[in-house]
Amino acid sequence: MKSSRSEFLKRLPALFEIPAPDPARARRRIGLMERNLMLPVKVAFIAIVFQSFNYNSPWMFQLSSVLDVAVETVQLIFRFYILFSVLLALPILFSNRLPLALLQWTVVTSSLTDGLMLAGMTYVTGSLDSILFWLFIGLILRNAVSLPPGFSQLFLNFAISLCYALVAVLDASINANLLNDDTTRNANDLSPHEGLGEPFVLRMLVLWLTTISCYGAQAFLEKQRLAAEEADEFAAREGQLRAAGRLAAEFAHQIKNPLAVINNTAHSLQRALRENKDSAAQQIEIIQEEVARADKVITQIMGYAQLSEGRVEKLNVVEEIDRAIAQVFPVAIPTKIRVHREYAPPFPPLLMQHGHLSEILVNLFQNARDALGDQGNIFVTALCQRDLAVEISIGDDGPGVPPEKIARVFEAYYTTKKKGSGLGLAIVKHNIELYGGTVRLESPPPAASKPAESGLGNGAKFTVSFPAKALPRPFKK
Repeated sequence: MKSSRSEFLKRLPALFEIPAPDPARARRRIGLMERNLMLPVKVAFIAIVFQSFNYNSPWMFQLSSVLDVAVETVQLIFRFYILFSVLLALPILFSNRLPLALLQWTVVTSSLTDGLMLAGMTYVTGSLDSILFWLFIGLILRNAVSLPPGFSQLFLNFAISLCYALVAVLDASINANLLNDDTTRNANDLSPHEGLGEPFVLRMLVLWLTTISCYGAQAFLEKQRLAAEEADEFAAREGQLRAAGRLAAEFAHQIKNPLAVINNTAHSLQRALRENKDSAAQQIEIIQEEVARADKVITQIMGYAQLSEGRVEKLNVVEEIDRAIAQVFPVAIPTKIRVHREYAPPFPPLLMQHGHLSEILVNLFQNARDALGDQGNIFVTALCQRDLAVEISIGDDGPGVPPEKIARVFEAYYTTKKKGSGLGLAIVKHNIELYGGTVRLESPPPAASKPAESGLGNGAKFTVSFPAKALPRPFKK
């Protein structure tokens, strides 16, 4: 019982953990709330307060002995508030040209400034009885929209609630001083609030509950949105693979039929020409060999078509890389090739078929192993880009690839190996492009101090990038 309860408590923070929205979405939220809504509201607020201070509007009601000092202080704060508001409005107006982190800190600073100014205005307009209390709730809602869910949002909203607490503390402190001043106090000078009573506690609870409710609602809606996006992503990727499978199956079916006819015709001609010259029979044998070779390739395509009809899964990047390394370099077989790994987690799960990713990684590791021969080093790095794309690099310190051959290494049947089929890297490129990814080869030229052997470079590195979302790609016959 205790263990299950402790496990629940450990998993509880994960339920409210929300990944930060992508930069474009965060900028849209800031632009919508801060530029389109808050800037006009702040202009109207400043205009109203400015007019009230200049004409001493009667909506400011408190004891004159307290009001004189309070209003003078708030007027001084108001001048600095106008200056800060103008300075903080500039980054909001030019938000598309600024880094997102700077923009978010501008929002935090602006909200704190608004909270302090609102606290001053609340005090001079009735303290705990002021109707401006409801504007604190508006500030909390504003922060929930402008800032991504997390520590910064919770911290800022609790700080806003403390600004309201500052009003109550200031009110109680001044009232306590007035009670001790017998020369300036009479029975009618008492403030309606002798201390921090039940109304203050209830209003603080309202502010805190609003803060927590906003965060909880965002957590729930964000989880729902991510689940919907993930479901759409699964459907999109499976749709792409089914389309590729159908295309490959249709291609194989259309080609195998005429090949069968050609093969049968060649057999008939061979029987008819047995008594003629050997050259005709030899040519027919060549036809048969080519047909057999084409049939083998098409059979491979049909097998790939079956693989394309498989199931998309959530794959762990690090686990799949380690599994491919173990497959190419089994522990039971000693080798002088050293594999150096450098991972930069966390990684989002890759939504793809296990067979496709395994084939990509195994082919690249086998290619590096064949290039090194008996000994050498393989360098594996994996990192997550800002757009959540996963980038995997597999490099070696072998002889490299000649510059004139780099552009052709991904062509089908092109190989520099004596026993190579020329299909490995072509399959790698095709599998990656099924998911909207890219692959590139880098082979730097040899250093000036090292003699180049047969024009080869200084090692080779393949870099594979998988996007966070499926990119629709037309399939052509």
